[in-house]
Amino acid sequence: QVQLVESGGGSVQAGGSLRLSCAVSERPFSTYRMGWFRQVPGKEREFVSVSWSGGRINSYADSVKDRFTISRDNAKNTVHLQMNSLKPEDTAVYYCAAGFGSIMISNPASYTYWGQGTQVTVSS
Repeated sequence: QVQLVESGGGSVQAGGSLRLSCAVSERPFSTYRMGWFRQVPGKEREFVSVSWSGGRINSYADSVKDRFTISRDNAKNTVHLQMNSLKPEDTAVYYCAAGFGSIMISNPASYTYWGQGTQVTVSS
């Protein structure tokens, strides 16, 4: 069983920053495609960012590009999401996910394992 545990969520003012972390229970962590998604009540789960090829390739949704940065520490089996210049529309529950392969990387259905989520609230 692969377990993912998110942390680092909280409440901030618009323009502030948060750093989310996701700890993964199993190795080899470097083989996992690690994604971040977010979800607002009443809306579909939305792709935010993904890291694959051991962190050598990263990708971002247009809505967070140039504001968010994904990174991973393969030795610690941990992936991070640095969120800067936060906006009220970034408010959501953020989920860490793990998958394999390189197709449909922005599709939640392509991920096998999910964390329980961490709340991020950005006030104006």
